[in-house]
Amino acid sequence: MCRRCDWAGPEDIYIAYHDTEWGVPEWDSRALWEKLILDGFQAGLSWITILKKRDNFREAFAGFDPHIIADWGAADVDRLLANPGIIRHRGKIEATISNAQAWQSIEAHQGFDTYLWDFVGGAPVQNTWDRQSDVPPHTPLSTLISKDLKRRGFKFCGPTIVYAFMEACGLVNDHLTCCPRHAEVAGMAERRPTD
Repeated sequence: MCRRCDWAGPEDIYIAYHDTEWGVPEWDSRALWEKLILDGFQAGLSWITILKKRDNFREAFAGFDPHIIADWGAADVDRLLANPGIIRHRGKIEATISNAQAWQSIEAHQGFDTYLWDFVGGAPVQNTWDRQSDVPPHTPLSTLISKDLKRRGFKFCGPTIVYAFMEACGLVNDHLTCCPRHAEVAGMAERRPTD
């Protein structure tokens, strides 16, 4: 019997996220960076916590525009630490600023989107997991990407965070084979917009 992935629910916001966003290939550099940052904020928390605060994050972090955030300093960190609508973690906030600077470097050189998609050969990895327990928390590839991101100055991007990010952004299709979204997302693999 077809059913959603086990983790999707019971809250409507979680179901909608699963049914419309999770696993859809993301090709936009800025959007990829936003999702990586939010996955970093999730560390030690549940994704539903971040999802419920996502609009607050977007407002507090200037629409996740890395060009703006890269210029922020101590006063901005203090402002964000006083914002009850986001996760108020100094290390993660400071990492967002330095990660914006690291993003700018990659973006200027080759494009953050190209940099990430090159790790999977430019197309999503199509996994065929039957049970949620089969899905790994990280992989050798997420470990490789994590190490390279860290080498380039990124923080809060360990192998588990990176794998969750890869799943969310469709670099891997980890919808269970019994989930209707598995085939739908697989069908999006070749729909990269052309410039």
